Amino acid sequence: MTDSTYRIGMIVPSSNTTMETEIPAMLRAREEIAPERFTFHSSRMRMQHVTPEQLAAMDADSLRCAAELADARVDVMAYACLVAIMSQGRGYHAESEPKLASIAEEEAGVPIPVLSSAGALTEALAHLDVKNIAVVTPYMKPLTATVCDYIEHEGFNVVDSLSLEVPDNLAVGRLDPTELLDHVRRVNTQGADALVLSACVQMPSLPVLDLVQQQFDIPVLSASAATTWRILNRLGLDPVVPRAGALLAP
Repeated sequence: MTDSTYRIGMIVPSSNTTMETEIPAMLRAREEIAPERFTFHSSRMRMQHVTPEQLAAMDADSLRCAAELADARVDVMAYACLVAIMSQGRGYHAESEPKLASIAEEEAGVPIPVLSSAGALTEALAHLDVKNIAVVTPYMKPLTATVCDYIEHEGFNVVDSLSLEVPDNLAVGRLDPTELLDHVRRVNTQGADALVLSACVQMPSLPVLDLVQQQFDIPVLSASAATTWRILNRLGLDPVVPRAGALLAP
């Protein structure tokens, strides 16, 4: 490997099929305009249904995943499940990320930057300097309320949210992203400074992210786009990706 090749580590739910699709797709698109190259490496936490019990058990398993990815000496590690963090309580990403980083450094013998999709989303919203947001999620309404509460605790105001109410995580990954073109008409963006098209790293949105962005005069982003943005930042690279919404716009 050359100095311009980076190993991207991802901690993902066992039923997640989207993060290992969308993050590589975005970073491959970046290769069209930048010299850096990337490889992708995952460790999985067991989770089939998006329930509080399975989310808590999965989060505990993230420690093992951090140790496994440290064995591969990845250059950055992303905890790629937004709701696993957010369901554990307000501000939990600030507790989880250092804990995983400590385990990774202990195993690898060198520091490895660690980020989470939950932290990345709120950091991206702060970077965009927005206050009021609209949100689309695949979750049942109580879990969407948890996500919105978490985001609001980080200093934002959720003006409206749309819950697609799909409890099976595998089914979430099989949702047709083109249907988001209709869903965005059902969420009230009046007064919103930004639209989170997919507040879930399992719900596919990348194929229509730029198309939806073209229909709005406010930033449109997704949890996976925010994760990619944070990965690039942690690597010290220019966070630009073509066709991936306002957050990553070249």
